[in-house]
Amino acid sequence: MKEVIGNMGKEIRVGIDVGGTHTKAVAIDNATHEIVGQSVVMTSHDHPLGVAAGVIECFENCLTKNNIAPEDVVFIAHSTTQATNALLEGDVAKVGILGIGPGGLSGLMSKKQSNISDIDLGTGRKIKICHTYLKQKGLDKTLVEQGISTLLEQGAQVIVASQAFGVDSNREEELVKEVAEKKGMLVSVASDISKLYGLTSRTRTAAINGSILPKMMNTANSTENAVNQAGIKVPLMIMRGDGGVMDISEMKKRPVLTMLSGPAASVIGALMYLRASNGIYFEVGGTSTNIGVIKNGRPAVEYSVVGGHRTYVNSLDVTVLGVAGGSMVRAADHKLVDVGPRSAHIGGMEYAVYTPLEEIEDPQLEFFSPKKGDVSDYVCIRLKNGKRVTITNSCAANILGYVKETDYSYGNVESAKKCMKPLADYLKVSVEECARQILGKAFEKIEPVITRFAEKYKIEHDQISLVGVGGGASSLLPFTAEKMGLNYSIPAYAEVISSIGVALAMVRDVVERVIPNPTSEDITEIKKEAKTLAIKNGATPESIEVQIEVDPQTSKVTAIALGSTEVQTTDLLKECDEEEARKLAAASMNLSEDALKCTIQNDIFYVFEADKNEKHQVRLLDKKGFIKVQRSDAKAVEVKAADWEAAVDAMWKDMLVYKAEMERTPDLYLCIEGKVLDYANTVSLEQLKIIMGTEFAGIYPDEKIILLGARSEV
Repeated sequence: MKEVIGNMGKEIRVGIDVGGTHTKAVAIDNATHEIVGQSVVMTSHDHPLGVAAGVIECFENCLTKNNIAPEDVVFIAHSTTQATNALLEGDVAKVGILGIGPGGLSGLMSKKQSNISDIDLGTGRKIKICHTYLKQKGLDKTLVEQGISTLLEQGAQVIVASQAFGVDSNREEELVKEVAEKKGMLVSVASDISKLYGLTSRTRTAAINGSILPKMMNTANSTENAVNQAGIKVPLMIMRGDGGVMDISEMKKRPVLTMLSGPAASVIGALMYLRASNGIYFEVGGTSTNIGVIKNGRPAVEYSVVGGHRTYVNSLDVTVLGVAGGSMVRAADHKLVDVGPRSAHIGGMEYAVYTPLEEIEDPQLEFFSPKKGDVSDYVCIRLKNGKRVTITNSCAANILGYVKETDYSYGNVESAKKCMKPLADYLKVSVEECARQILGKAFEKIEPVITRFAEKYKIEHDQISLVGVGGGASSLLPFTAEKMGLNYSIPAYAEVISSIGVALAMVRDVVERVIPNPTSEDITEIKKEAKTLAIKNGATPESIEVQIEVDPQTSKVTAIALGSTEVQTTDLLKECDEEEARKLAAASMNLSEDALKCTIQNDIFYVFEADKNEKHQVRLLDKKGFIKVQRSDAKAVEVKAADWEAAVDAMWKDMLVYKAEMERTPDLYLCIEGKVLDYANTVSLEQLKIIMGTEFAGIYPDEKIILLGARSEV
């Protein structure tokens, strides 16, 4: 048996992030969250095993080089860009939709709604669709086989079973799955993807899922086999686009849930290191930047849009920009034209800032086209030795002093200056002014995204903090923050933060139902269903918390279950005391510390209050320093659990607003057993009490709870 040195007896979590250029792994001590191992390899796009080959190599290197025994690994997961890339590149299978529903006139609508058009991926490529329809009444294996044969004759590679009202009963969908799998075919079951009504949207989501099944299954099987062969006893987990992880067996059914799992991993990792309660986060790579939102300590999640159509897939609300640390400069007519979207990596060139100074002799400005069909105004610098290097955002940021020696993107400033001089001369400006113009062009693309997100999520300017992750974060963030007058932070290990986020992610599952006027039994049932799914995906029952959200406009009830793969994990951040919490709350209110009062304090939370602009400000912080609730026209009370209904009645009455002969219902928040539950947008007091009441089962009457109320800002 191999002798293991250094990590013997430790419990290790392994996180692997698959990026466009690199695949990175980190090994983390489960007890201390100390990083005990790292590994980086090139992402293996062109390998017969696809990106799985890089995942395997990176994982094996991480264990071997850092003397980690397979039996010490208690958690292993990886993120993947494969689903997103497959859709962007059109590397998808033809989908055959087997629609199922009633006959007669009522069946005409079901047939039409399940017969969707080819899905345009917005890149000139499409998911090809073929369709047939079977009547639900009297449906048996023989008829299903005939339907599948019809689709196979039309070239279908994957079957989608989509049944009218399949969310209520999917017996026929399951029959299709059984028959198709016996024929060796891959199947996407619509009601497995979503439990929401809307046959067209549900069918489209299932079709997108089906189109990437072949590609994703190959990767999943290869990776899973490698992990098993390495002697890892715990199941392989896969990062979801909404920030949680799921068991690989579940990923094989619903690979579409992995869309945008890379950005999700980044923000989860960043939140482990930074007390970012409200902010805009940047995942800055070499070619592209993912920008998203943190609100009340959580990343913002929305339905993904593919080909201009909304799906029923939850993922981070992210905007992808073709500007990053390695974006190349474009110039013409002695003016700067643009920065990006092509990067040094695409152009096959080194960055000027990372070129040894002794190589830079007689630098000459040239223009070129990185790829066939590209414009020919991209800038490069030809050196005396014949080598060509290029000017990037990282070069400009280094020249202007925004990149510190400790940053991942730090390089040779003198090399960057010497290479930029020919471009500056062409533009008839100084080297420093040239660098400022380059970053200014990047800023022109970034600023509107920040502004739009701030407006969309109602984040006030003085509450915005920019959070930078990824190797290129310091190339863009400091300049952007300076221009907008915002604070920013870049956590330690920014270059591997995605891998850290994967390693520390929790199991997440979501159940959505359309339930008009839900009863307490309805709420209890959907919470139970979400918890069961989370357990199925590897979460321990005792670790699971379930949050209920109700959309009054659509009657959609959402249960979000979150749990860990072991009973308890150590939080990375140390607890903050009252003094530090006061500083954080004061900064959030933009007030002096002595203007705040700490009105409630227990083992888990602080509540600070103050008056500002004729409104009563309230901030709820947990002992890790995260601001969980921040409202500007609000109040908070602490009461016994036995008195919760009376407290809710009083808070509702106090916070209710009458305007233009209409009621504006207040937003209420409940702090119970360490959880902060958001009941904003609840349509009525009766509905609120039904939903909230399910949280009090098993709670001791004398246990203290915190209730916050806020008047509607809309």
